[in-house]
Amino acid sequence: MGVPVWSVDPRTGKRREEVGVEAEAGEVDTAVRAAAAALPALADRSVRARLLRGAAGLLERSAAEVIATADAETALGVPRLTGELARTAFQLRAFADIVDEGAFLDVIIDHPDPAARPIARPDLRRYKIPLGVVAVYAASNFPLAFSVPGGDTASALAAGCPVVVKAHPDHPATSARCADLLRRAAVEAGLPADTVVLLHGFQAGVELVTHPLVAAAGFTGSIPGGRALFDAAAARPRPIPFYGELGSLNPVVVTEAAAAERAEQIGAGLAGSFTLGNGQFCTKPGLVLTPAGPDGDRLVDALTADTASVLPGVLLDARMRDRFLQGAAARAALPGVTAPVGPGDGDGLGVRPGYVTVQAAELADAAGGAAYDLLLEECFGPLTVVVRYRDDAELAAVLDRLPGNLTATAHLGAQEAERPGGPAAALLARLTALAGRVLVNGWPTGVAVAAAQHHGGPYPASTSTSTSVGGTAIERWLRPVAYQDTPPALLPAELRDGNPLGIPRRVDGVRE
Repeated sequence: MGVPVWSVDPRTGKRREEVGVEAEAGEVDTAVRAAAAALPALADRSVRARLLRGAAGLLERSAAEVIATADAETALGVPRLTGELARTAFQLRAFADIVDEGAFLDVIIDHPDPAARPIARPDLRRYKIPLGVVAVYAASNFPLAFSVPGGDTASALAAGCPVVVKAHPDHPATSARCADLLRRAAVEAGLPADTVVLLHGFQAGVELVTHPLVAAAGFTGSIPGGRALFDAAAARPRPIPFYGELGSLNPVVVTEAAAAERAEQIGAGLAGSFTLGNGQFCTKPGLVLTPAGPDGDRLVDALTADTASVLPGVLLDARMRDRFLQGAAARAALPGVTAPVGPGDGDGLGVRPGYVTVQAAELADAAGGAAYDLLLEECFGPLTVVVRYRDDAELAAVLDRLPGNLTATAHLGAQEAERPGGPAAALLARLTALAGRVLVNGWPTGVAVAAAQHHGGPYPASTSTSTSVGGTAIERWLRPVAYQDTPPALLPAELRDGNPLGIPRRVDGVRE
């Protein structure tokens, strides 16, 4: 008998149900080999699209059960989870549309040109093929949209890759129910059920990333856990790509002009953003640079009032709660740091949101700034750090110390936002170097599923330059291959003259 896997209610700390057992090495091997056997059946794009749409429909028809189970395991609330399920179904259908269109195959055909210089050109035809079995590591804070039926799974299936998902221990029952729906959708689409396989257990995750038939991995989680798996993927005899989203501070810069125009509005917006979902969004603004003058004081006063009015909330599990309380206390105890609204214990197993503030000079000081490194690390939960800067030099010095991020935000004054070039443009350029998504006069806690979306950023925000949200996420699970002087009868249909599949292509430099 293996180690049992229990579903736990974070509101009470009590076990709900036994979901299964942790997979051992032999079971991981069996799961991966079963998924690999499903790879040839995924070659038909129409079948993949049918799978994705079928999965979306099954999720929607099972919404009441799935949402109730997820709420019981995560305490995220029915309204939030209802929206998350809708998002999950939407992105499954969005990838089905991408599969139907076929542009993701990136077909390029160059016919032979003996007269080409400096070297004659042979017949070359290039497109992209699936990597193989993809390991997906489910996220704690999004039990649907970034877990078993989430974006990594959807994009991998769209690319033609079978998926083995390592369930997150915070929502094993939700994972099992969603995996059952995906497997059912696969069968109804004419595919093997093992197109999607679910595993439980920490060691299973380690075994998975090192299995020789796993061709790539997608991860959303902590920096230590993600980095350990990333290193294991790189240390294999045949290294594989590891697409990890690890952690992000998501800095916000409020200019003096913005604070003068709408300090109260910005303060209220910040309170709503960093406490949204009990501060458990990967895009939570965790560091906010505001002016040190009277307008900055107005912003902080509004932030204090609005944060104090937010009710305590329950985090995803007791371990995260303990880490949050310890991290908040350690930050508040630093010299020169104050906590106008102190985060801490809430009712029962809940926590109170809050924020700490510090002068930018402390962080910018070349000699003593390292003592405040903790303020430049993500604290998972409803806490943000407000840094008061006196001038552009202090602002720049703090920004220079920041690691890579998923997002970076600038709140600008009306005239700054309309003026080309100048300080605002320089600020955006600086923020662009720090993050994968740059926002102006908004808040980062919201990641639209759209073709132009980018959800990633410089390390440690992610381990690659790719996105885990949006249509181009499919590119992670593909590799290009070119055929040279290949007889037409032996070419894949996607590369034959006449475009028999009717997909977008570039032929001799002309898009068709």
